Amino acid sequence: MEGALTLMVVVIVAQCGAIPVESSSQEELSKAQEYLSRYFSEVGVSAPNSVWRSSLDSFDDTLRKMQEYFGLEVTGHLDPNTKEVMARPRCGFTDVLRYGHFEGRPRWHKPLITYRITEYSRDLSQSDVDATIAKAFKVYSDVVPLDFKPIDSGTADIMIKFKGRDHGDFSPFDGQGGVLAHAFSPGEGNGGDAHFDEDEPWSLTSSGSNLLLVAAHEFGHALGLSHSKDQTALMFPTYIYVNTEDYRLPNDDRQGVQALYGVRESSPQPDPKPQPTQKPVPKPQPKPEPEPDPEPTSEPPPDRCSRYLIFDAATTINGTLYFFKDGHFWSRGSSWDGIGLQRIDSIWPGIKKVDAAFESKRSNIVIFFEGDHYWGIRGNTVLPGYPKPLSDFGFPQSVNKVDAAVFVPFISRTLLFVRGKYWSYNERRGRMDGGYPKSIHKEFSGIGLRVDAAFMNKGYIYFSSGFRQTEYHYSRRRVIRTLLNSGWMDCNSRY
Repeated sequence: MEGALTLMVVVIVAQCGAIPVESSSQEELSKAQEYLSRYFSEVGVSAPNSVWRSSLDSFDDTLRKMQEYFGLEVTGHLDPNTKEVMARPRCGFTDVLRYGHFEGRPRWHKPLITYRITEYSRDLSQSDVDATIAKAFKVYSDVVPLDFKPIDSGTADIMIKFKGRDHGDFSPFDGQGGVLAHAFSPGEGNGGDAHFDEDEPWSLTSSGSNLLLVAAHEFGHALGLSHSKDQTALMFPTYIYVNTEDYRLPNDDRQGVQALYGVRESSPQPDPKPQPTQKPVPKPQPKPEPEPDPEPTSEPPPDRCSRYLIFDAATTINGTLYFFKDGHFWSRGSSWDGIGLQRIDSIWPGIKKVDAAFESKRSNIVIFFEGDHYWGIRGNTVLPGYPKPLSDFGFPQSVNKVDAAVFVPFISRTLLFVRGKYWSYNERRGRMDGGYPKSIHKEFSGIGLRVDAAFMNKGYIYFSSGFRQTEYHYSRRRVIRTLLNSGWMDCNSRY
């Protein structure tokens, strides 16, 4: 069986069952059939609720399983959201729930695993590849009782090479932008071997394909891990860059590999009854307890470099990006300027938290939404007459909180998001447009079911939902790529 981290731009196909072909070309349907056959065909996994049998199911039954797997609306139709998900970078192995193991739970039955790199990438120096591959193996040796040793000749347990197109394993690569890499589960012959597509632009940063993240994913396959449905897992099928400084194996992957190999004891266990080496010294008499501090200890500030960073709100103000979180904010100009975290109320007294924000170029006012009211801001000054209730902005009484807002200059509208719906505010007329609210899911295909924060930057809208965000081209009404919120925080310069 083969495991591969893949960039696969495809959609779904017909096998049998009703298919809405009016919006899908025959080519799309053919690619879609290939997608389902490749990634949702028969595979056995250890998780009790993880059985996928697309070879026995109709097209729309299998499509529904795929939609459920990725958290989409389960329609059984080849709709735009489904096409968008299937066009994302992903791994070439089949999909399971939570962490999964290959059929039969293959594993290595020895504590020392050898590996050998026979062909290197032209994109990186040999020393960089050696160091990065060693670091990817260390991600696992830190948590399980396995050690990995490089060798320079002969046949290793895990043979590694960078090669394009047909490379001798009956699973040729497809050029840049397709499959990134693949690996075999533990076993004899090709078992454990990992192959990387040399046509991909390999890097050690966020550009191109990050070798550490791809290699660590593939080595998970080489150790016996299949795919996970947990979107925070390294073994999730689709590729997304995260900060690799001091990278540690996510919890779901750690549980999966430890289920195969056990837990590594990082240090000897202490003697349960250590003998004293010197005579005991009497404990000093306790001193009077100090007076409590007049001010209670505040909550720790949010971590801008957390992979799971979720924004409360985001907006541009005079060309600078502002990101709000837990009563604080970060600001970022054209490049990270080192301005640290600041409290909101230290700049705008009276405002404790920002749920949504936008800048109106026409009125030169910034609006902050906080709970069931909103504030007007100009510079560091809160304008007189604020806060005002949301009803003054044109919302019905049922709305008691705005999730996100973004001003779109080329249509002179502000889009305001509340749960699964959104409103359009006409900046020229100073009132809400008629015919709203509308469904986020239907009008902005591919960005998710709700929006936590939104902002414009260099012509694109960035919609955040949870710790992920989508870069969106409004005029074309299409998703360009998927990112992490923390990608805006310039975390590489932090260490």
